[in-house]
Amino acid sequence: MSACVPTRAADPNRTERTHPPHSPPPGGPRRFRIAGADVSASIAVFLIALPLSLGIALATGAPLQAGLVAAAVGGLVAGRLGGSPLQVSGPAAGLTVVTADLIQRYGWRTTCAITVLAGLAQLGLGCLRVARGALAVSPAIVHGMLAGIGVTIAVAQLHIVLGGTPQSSVPDNLRALPAQLADMGLAAVSVSALTLALLLLWPRLPGRAGRLLRKVPAALVAVAGASAAAALAGLRLPKVDLPSWSNHALAGLPEGPVLGLVAAVLTTTLVCSVQSLLGAVAVDKLVAGRPGLPARVRRSDLDRELLGQGAANIVSGSLGGLPIAGVAVRTSANVHAGAVSRNSTMLHGVLVVIAALLMVPILELIPLASLAALVMAVGIQMVSLHHIRTVTRHREVWVYAVTTLGVVSLGVLQGVALGIAMAVGVALHRLTRTRITHEETEGIHHVHVRGQLTFLAVPRLSRALHLVPHGADTVVELDGSFMDHAAYETLQDWQKTHTAQGGTVEITGRHPGTRISEPQAVTDCRCRPWTPWRNHQCDRPRSAPPSRNDRGGTDRTEPDSTGPGGASGYELVRGISAFQRNTAPLVRSELARLAREGQRPSQLFLTCADSRLVTSMITSSGPGDLFVVRNVGNLVPRPGEESGDDSVAAAIEYAVDVLRVRSITVCGHSGCGAMQALLNSEPGGARTPLKRWLRHGLPSLERMADDSLPWGALAGRAPEDAVEQLCLTNVVQQLEHLRAHDSVARALDEGTLELHGMYFHVGEAEAYLLTETDDGVVFDRVREADLTA
Repeated sequence: MSACVPTRAADPNRTERTHPPHSPPPGGPRRFRIAGADVSASIAVFLIALPLSLGIALATGAPLQAGLVAAAVGGLVAGRLGGSPLQVSGPAAGLTVVTADLIQRYGWRTTCAITVLAGLAQLGLGCLRVARGALAVSPAIVHGMLAGIGVTIAVAQLHIVLGGTPQSSVPDNLRALPAQLADMGLAAVSVSALTLALLLLWPRLPGRAGRLLRKVPAALVAVAGASAAAALAGLRLPKVDLPSWSNHALAGLPEGPVLGLVAAVLTTTLVCSVQSLLGAVAVDKLVAGRPGLPARVRRSDLDRELLGQGAANIVSGSLGGLPIAGVAVRTSANVHAGAVSRNSTMLHGVLVVIAALLMVPILELIPLASLAALVMAVGIQMVSLHHIRTVTRHREVWVYAVTTLGVVSLGVLQGVALGIAMAVGVALHRLTRTRITHEETEGIHHVHVRGQLTFLAVPRLSRALHLVPHGADTVVELDGSFMDHAAYETLQDWQKTHTAQGGTVEITGRHPGTRISEPQAVTDCRCRPWTPWRNHQCDRPRSAPPSRNDRGGTDRTEPDSTGPGGASGYELVRGISAFQRNTAPLVRSELARLAREGQRPSQLFLTCADSRLVTSMITSSGPGDLFVVRNVGNLVPRPGEESGDDSVAAAIEYAVDVLRVRSITVCGHSGCGAMQALLNSEPGGARTPLKRWLRHGLPSLERMADDSLPWGALAGRAPEDAVEQLCLTNVVQQLEHLRAHDSVARALDEGTLELHGMYFHVGEAEAYLLTETDDGVVFDRVREADLTA
């Protein structure tokens, strides 16, 4: 807002300030405000952070107060200076093994000094702006590292759960486990079992009361419930012991071999940085999943995030706290609880400080076995089945397994180094392993190349190509994402020679319709890149001799359009052939999975049968995503009407009660022939099937004629004509019909279903979503920020 206004003097270029340039704006000083959503989110994060911070400190062997120091510093320093506004930092389970090893080797004060040095290293990396380089680490290595750390944590804490003391390494803990099982403490086991049971059952409480109770974090309920049960039962167990803050140990000068200290600093820097940066990237995805939030929260600045994490580690280490990194559990809780700014993260740090100073007597009632069970559950969750399935699907399971076993048996730094070596080996293996096959099917020779086509595979490629007789029709399928110059020249030279001898060559790539041939070879076709899904037919004389088709091959036989099947039959066969050749190999594995698991769509999409409305295109969906119902006019007959057609009601009932879809969308479109027919309909006349069906659209006509009922309106402009007005109003009316169906009404009452209205303007290729306002219902354009709504 400008501080200057034009004066009434003769010189129009002169201005006069309404108040001094450095004075506060009118209305007094601007007051600092915290959004209510940030306050509630900070409380939710605090309730999760408090028991986890104590549990992680217990797992590392550090003073329990060190976990509270790290949680407070992570919230205040990293929350204020970091580049990811909604990421919550603090003592992380991924750092447990590293910190425990450092404490055992060098002692607590030197570990704090190593944390400070790691923070300085992070500041240096942030200044060099290399944060995005950390994302080059293979996800299989990161997931394997976290899984190895999770196994180490779970095995160590299992001894405390059983009433014993953990050993220094996983092999030692496993060897000592039989003796521990034979001599386990029943009191510790019962408290731990109660903690785990509450952790498991609390998020699954049923009903409306369960939804309210689930807002209280399960970690807090588990620890509080186990502590209360232990106190009521009078169990004598080791409990949290927080010494006086006056005796709290701060960082000291590092003592130990120089090379060992350097390795320790590098390990701490690596784990803290990678976990925090990956967490920041994950936060952006979580933010994008919340409607309306992306416009208020900026994307993460990874270099600034690294600087903020470095500053937090310097402060935490100096104050005698644990190493700090972004924590996934607290961050996701922060986003899901409704946080809108970094104030929630900072306020959670303030609450931790208050708890550390004023709640010591309450914290000292917590049994160590309960904290150990909590941390053990966190460790088990770090071995994610989803991650294992993902790395298996991408053929990186060996990288994951080697990293996990290396971390478990040797340590974090050694395990990560082994994982990197394995990832490099897998990449080299993929680069050099190329399968080239040749086969003849119905007179057509197929040369199939699977893998990357480099100079190493040129001899095998040349041998396969020379197996093709002169003048033969040939299809070369390149099922790989890379082809170097040597392979390209070999393939092109052979293609020119083969075509000069009267043969034909069709070269296809991984993606449907992708041609990897010389541009001049297809100059007779003007197809645009998006035409394969459109059944586009290149214009060429039917009577011409066989010519190159739009996929780089030749049209061997084209049926006469006047014969059986005609042109439409040819287009159908041609489209199926293109699917079998180009698309089917790419989607076969996904469709096989859907065939095994059955369909699990999240949405019922009810739209018009108009051929211009391609649901998969306008929703960017694929197989298994949408349960689609199409009819003339996207109509939803009201229940109980004698329509003679229950197909729509049956589909709705099946989608809601059986498939358990989470939303139903009614989508109308511009230029709808059914709405035009409704407007032009006259009473009487022959009751054709079309007229009998369109009578379900008469309530839309009545709504448009009734001024007391809200129409559908477009935001920003008036409807083009009466047909478009009826198209919009029809969507609103069909949503009313949907609510009258028993299954829909029941799901809406339970809060498990949402209804959406949509309008697609065909000519503009523009989608509009229905929103309710005080003035009625409006169809707004879908903006970039709304794409995740």
